[in-house]
Amino acid sequence: MDDPVLIWGAGAIGGILGAYWARAGVPVLMVDIVPEHVRACATTGLVIEGPVAAFTQVVPCVTPDQLEGSYSRIVLAVKAQATEAALAQLTPHLAEDGYVLSAQNGLNEHVIARHIGVARTMGAFVNYGADWIGPGRILFGNRGAVVVGEAAGPPQDRTAGMHKLLQVFEPEAVLTEDIWAYLWGKLGYGAMLFATALTPDSMTENFADPERGPALMGLAREVMRTAVAEGVDPKPFNGFDPSAFMPGAGDAAALRSLADLAAFNAKTAKTHTGIYRDLAVRKRKTEVDPQVGAVAQIAAGHGIDAPLLHRLVALIHDIEEGRREMSVETFHELTKVIG
Repeated sequence: MDDPVLIWGAGAIGGILGAYWARAGVPVLMVDIVPEHVRACATTGLVIEGPVAAFTQVVPCVTPDQLEGSYSRIVLAVKAQATEAALAQLTPHLAEDGYVLSAQNGLNEHVIARHIGVARTMGAFVNYGADWIGPGRILFGNRGAVVVGEAAGPPQDRTAGMHKLLQVFEPEAVLTEDIWAYLWGKLGYGAMLFATALTPDSMTENFADPERGPALMGLAREVMRTAVAEGVDPKPFNGFDPSAFMPGAGDAAALRSLADLAAFNAKTAKTHTGIYRDLAVRKRKTEVDPQVGAVAQIAAGHGIDAPLLHRLVALIHDIEEGRREMSVETFHELTKVIG
């Protein structure tokens, strides 16, 4: 394939991929809706900063209305709630033999497959720490697991090709036959990360606090019960051990996983989640509905009670809409559900 890799969304995830690929000589074109960011990337360059890497790379970048042509490889890297709108814009630019790779959080592969077919859909699990700081600036806080696989069926030549591209950025990237196992693992971890954003404290401070442990464990357990009902066997990564939150697993294993997550996140320059930044810095809606809310809906379809997930969604909405502040007291509204 000689056409550039098209990255739709040049933020924390897509921007880092684009900068690394462009620096390595991989033809790449990014699309973003923020004109100032587009201009910076395409002219003075995208600045990658932080402890992992520090460099500036000019990356071709356009706004959606400026995009022309068709592309066989499109990496979708927008917020989950923007998936439908992005697909409506990018699908006319998808080559007949092309595919879309979701490099997002959540289960967006299902959404993509409904639009273009599961045979043209690929999934990626990403857990590296990054933040969009401002136009032309992205913080690369820490390395983390990166996995790629087909939404349905075993890896193909195209999957192996994307895996090779991801290794340009992350040499330890994994090619898997079961991307859903990693995506559901991330959903369990992600539910806990949403809970940490109920407070102004860092991820590590949240995971290390024994008083917050019961609610964090309860959230992960609700997600894992739902994964089991879906026929998925989630895989471990970066301190998150799905088996520790499975039905029948004791508190000791779950507490060990929380300690491992505290240790993992203590090593990053990205001390808070992107969810926290959405609420406290960027003052915008989070991905709580297409991530946590979606899992709660799937759980309900299996007859699984998920009171913590439902309460978490409501609390995030309260903060988004100004009814509550980010605080330890807000977090412990979750603890009350357990009590």
